[in-house]
Parts: sequence; structure tokens; C-alpha cells
Amino acid sequence: MTSHAAPSNDICPITGKTYPRRDFFVVDHLHPALAERIRQDHPDLAADSRISRAAIDQYRLRYVEELLRQERGELTKLDSEVARSLAEGSMVSANVEESFDEKRTLGERLSDGLATFGGSWPFLIFFALALGVWITINVARGPEAFDPYPYILLNLLLSCLAAVQAPIIMMSQRRQESKDRLRSLNDYQVNLKAELEIRHLHEKIDHLITRQWERLAEIQELQIELLQERR
Repeated sequence: MTSHAAPSNDICPITGKTYPRRDFFVVDHLHPALAERIRQDHPDLAADSRISRAAIDQYRLRYVEELLRQERGELTKLDSEVARSLAEGSMVSANVEESFDEKRTLGERLSDGLATFGGSWPFLIFFALALGVWITINVARGPEAFDPYPYILLNLLLSCLAAVQAPIIMMSQRRQESKDRLRSLNDYQVNLKAELEIRHLHEKIDHLITRQWERLAEIQELQIELLQERR
């Protein structure tokens, strides 16, 4: 006697494709707004109809995009990425520091290092010591000094150092501004996604409370009917 196993795959009524049975969900168990959005395109779906996760992700993306379009008008690229991440359940937060530093060239690494060293106490201490040694040597040698007072050679070296150091610091600051811009864009995406998820949670809680009140009302009606029958 042979036994035939039940098929483990089902066909989604929306996409028309075959998916594993574990990836199907009942329409009535979805978020009310999402279920209503699906029924707008497929009014023949019953409350106990089962649709695939792929179809749910598609309609969740459409629902979030329509919600953002109603509040913000035309969607930007960042808004579309947030809507897609919310529909797919993926994360939008990223380590901007690590991803940005990995793309630095050798010249950019060198400019960042020089700018960091040029704005530190070790550089100021070394610079002050170098000036003190330079002036002390020239004062001690007297008429034989290679750079007597008013230290024209020293002024020339300091002018060259300032002329070279300023562009290096500006390059490093420009890279820092680009990094801050990426960080602010990532913060915007995270905040927007958090705002949408909190709104969805509020809607789900309101829906659950409404259903609980409906069930309590049904239970009270049954109790009243039982009391009337006993009387």
C-alpha cells in the first residue's frame, strides 16, 4: 500500500507562480490597510484566501510608496529606498565611516594624516622646539649665522609651510563634509523608516483594540441571550 504525500507547493492567486506552502499567508491576517489595498486590485479574494510572501512584499512596497507620495508629493531616491527596505524588512542603517574610509586613495589618506597631525599638540610642540633651536643656533653663531636676524630664510620656510598646509587641510575638510553629508542622509533614511514603522504599529494596535471590542460585544450579546433564555 503506497501513500502519496501532499504537495508542498501552492500557486499564488496574485502572481500566478508556485511557492513553498510555508511562504503563504491568509489575507485576513494581514494589516487591514494592506489587505484593503490588495482587495482593490483583486476584489474576488476571500477573507481566508492565501497569498504568497512575494505578492505581499510587492503590495507592501506599493502601499508605503503611496503613503509617502500623499504626504511628500514626488518621491525621491531616498524615499524609494526606505519604502523598499520597509517592504522587504531589510536594514537601511550603515556604517558610513567604514564604507567611506575604504574608498580613500593614497593621496586622500596622506592628506587626512597630515591634516590630523597638523592640528595636534605634538605638531605644535615639535614646531615650537624647531623654531627655538633655529633661533638659538643663529643667535649663538653671531656673525657666522646662516640665517641672521630678522631670519629671512625662516620666514620663507614658514610661508612655504603655510602655503602647502592650507590646501591639505582644505582637502581633508572637504572629505569630512562629504562624510557628514552621507551620515545625514543615512540618518534621514533611518528616521523616516522608524516613523513609518511606528505609524504601522499604531494602526495595528488600533485594529487589535477594535477587534477585541467587537469580540467583547459579541460575547456580551451571547451572555444576554443565554440569560434571557434561562429566564
